[in-house]
Amino acid sequence: MSDPAAHPAGAERAASTVEDPAALGAVPASLCTHAREPHARTLVELEDAATGYGSDLRLREVTFTATGGQRVAVLGPNGGGKTTLFRLLLGELPLRGGRLALHDDVAVVPQTERSRLDFPVTALDVVLMGTIARRPWWRGPRREDREQALAALEVVGLTDRAGAAFGALSGGQRQRVLVARALVRDARILLLDEPFTGLDTASSDRLHQLIDRLAEAGHVLLIATHDVRQAQGWDRVLCLNGRQVAYGPPAETLTVETLEATYGRDLLRLDDGRTVRLLGDHHHH
Repeated sequence: MSDPAAHPAGAERAASTVEDPAALGAVPASLCTHAREPHARTLVELEDAATGYGSDLRLREVTFTATGGQRVAVLGPNGGGKTTLFRLLLGELPLRGGRLALHDDVAVVPQTERSRLDFPVTALDVVLMGTIARRPWWRGPRREDREQALAALEVVGLTDRAGAAFGALSGGQRQRVLVARALVRDARILLLDEPFTGLDTASSDRLHQLIDRLAEAGHVLLIATHDVRQAQGWDRVLCLNGRQVAYGPPAETLTVETLEATYGRDLLRLDDGRTVRLLGDHHHH
């Protein structure tokens, strides 16, 4: 996937700003052809699914369903299968076994830390990249494309930054621009690849509120994360380690036993016997 941002940006980062959460816009009907559909409709179904690279199966025995309105945390160690799952859902890897059914379009929100900040594009330009697939490659953005891109920026609370250079935005603002780019594709299934990495508390809170609003609008969001505590706040948790370890509500899934099976030696059990902490770096997978 090509971004204005396919390479690490080093230490260059704009200062974060504190913004009013109320500035986030509602998801307009122009971005949601599904707006009148029931939120609880099943959008993602996998049954004993397996995939990998060539004959090398990297992920197997994956069985779960996700419905509109759900926020699903995807947990796992480095190489545990989070990226592999996302690539399967995006059609970049073939299904090697089992069954996969997607009942809407899929869009990915990549990590902003892997973005290239010296590319001369504005926030609006980046969002408009999400409209390329629906027009001939030689034709520039149409008026309706620009209107939808501006509407998406309004949803993420960045209308006033539409003309700002993407690289000049704070990390949290860049992440929200990438969410807006996914929204203009009118995909109801959103894959967020560790979206909170590198964000300060204020930016994380704002992104969390945006995710909640998208779920309320009927999207299903699969959120790859290394943060077990954060996963407790989502609707479902999917644990992967080369295979599916567990799937279900956080209270049932985030047990010490499940986390030990997911993270193995990278898990530290604290003195109370139930609290766990991850060791090492799980930001990449």
